[in-house]
Amino acid sequence: MAVASTDSVLILGGGLIGLTLAHQLARGGHAVEVLSRRRTEASGFVAAGMLAPHAEGLNGDLLSLGQLSLEKIPAWVAEIETDSSMSCDLRPCGIVVPFANANERDLFPTAPYGQPLNHEELGNEVPGIAPHWKAGLLFNQDGQIDNRRRLMRALEKACVELGVHFQEGVEVLEVLNNGTKYAGVKIRNAEGELKTLKSREAVICSGAWSGQLVKELPIFPVKGQMLSIQGPRNALSRVIFGPGTYLVPREDGLIVVGATNERNAGFREGLTPLGQKDLHEGISALLPSANEWPPMERWWGFRPCTPDEGPILGPSWLSGLWFATGHHRNGVLLAPITAELLTKCISQLPISNKENQLLKSFCWDRFAV
Repeated sequence: MAVASTDSVLILGGGLIGLTLAHQLARGGHAVEVLSRRRTEASGFVAAGMLAPHAEGLNGDLLSLGQLSLEKIPAWVAEIETDSSMSCDLRPCGIVVPFANANERDLFPTAPYGQPLNHEELGNEVPGIAPHWKAGLLFNQDGQIDNRRRLMRALEKACVELGVHFQEGVEVLEVLNNGTKYAGVKIRNAEGELKTLKSREAVICSGAWSGQLVKELPIFPVKGQMLSIQGPRNALSRVIFGPGTYLVPREDGLIVVGATNERNAGFREGLTPLGQKDLHEGISALLPSANEWPPMERWWGFRPCTPDEGPILGPSWLSGLWFATGHHRNGVLLAPITAELLTKCISQLPISNKENQLLKSFCWDRFAV
């Protein structure tokens, strides 16, 4: 078996988290190499791009992490756009969460962060919303980014411009160690050759597949099916975040509709009639007229989920091996803070007390028995 060495930080996974971290590390002067089996299967190409810690109803440390990341998103996007010369289509459009009545609205975990809407105000914010929704919350601070068509491509280009090296079609088979220290990875390249690639540091950014690579990580896939429809331009000005279904309007009138939540599907690929039926029923329950607009695309992907639905961030039990995975529904939202925290750790830069507490809250060993 061939053996090669590199002075680069290895990023094991070429999805949104891996690319964001590669970009930040490269900006900080690190040599970076991204190993990816197939970047197009990454959640970053699949997700709707909502930036919604409040509309999602997050709480506790996960809400704190999401709020901190939300604050960093404008500067993060500006760096990507500067380095790539491409637009990411960041839209601070606000998100509306509808409720059957005012009591349900007021009991929502993040209700204090939103603007309460009565029935008339809800209809003004979302013209055509189904009549059984009687109240709502408007989270003006939440928004969206066009991850599928813009952000991922801009990140790839920004990384290339900064000298990040990519190996595509590479399957990481094993993480090597000497008992206490990370020692490299065993890979199969696109030509089917087995190789050992040695490096001083590596980051697990393998999304839903992270648990296959490091068995101790309690990460499992949650399949989600999605579709898009073409609405009239400006038919929706806000994201609608309903129970089980959301509608995310892009600037050109395309509306991303998601998503099923299939916790028992494993890595079973493909669309299903039941999943697509659920999405169309969800559209009807939120905005009935939208089901008359022409369908555009249908796709699926796998969310990386942990038992508490929070990410796994920071150092592993092996010196030189780091974790940035398990982001479940919030990968796009949490990408900036994930990259900043991991870059500080790897670069041995000062970390604030708040950041240190968040790293402890989302360390791998919170699941240790």
